[in-house]
Amino acid sequence: MIRSLEISSSALTAQRVRLDVIAQNVANAEVTRQADGTPVPYRRRMALFAAGDGKGGPGVHVAEVAADPAPFKSRYDPTHPDADARGYVQMPNVSFTMEYVDALSASRAYEANAAMVSVTRSMIQQ
Repeated sequence: MIRSLEISSSALTAQRVRLDVIAQNVANAEVTRQADGTPVPYRRRMALFAAGDGKGGPGVHVAEVAADPAPFKSRYDPTHPDADARGYVQMPNVSFTMEYVDALSASRAYEANAAMVSVTRSMIQQ
């Protein structure tokens, strides 16, 4: 029973990290410069999961938070300070639709694992 709790709790942690990454993507969806001022747009991040914890433990963990290799978007805005000579600005490769779908998926997975923890605790108490 304890192993079931460990598995569900690792999934809760992984999904929380995934939701944090999604929130970071949404917050930076219009950022066209790096923190140091370099005119390179924000690149979408993704939480990549892996089984186990590398030490033989059960569950899932976030193996890494990787950058999405998808190309940047271009938007015509000649008044933008980062516009090129033709008036186009490179925008982050963040899609609000994709982030919304990912957030729904992560939220439902989180809820399912929270319910599993609750059921397992009830079984342990009995």
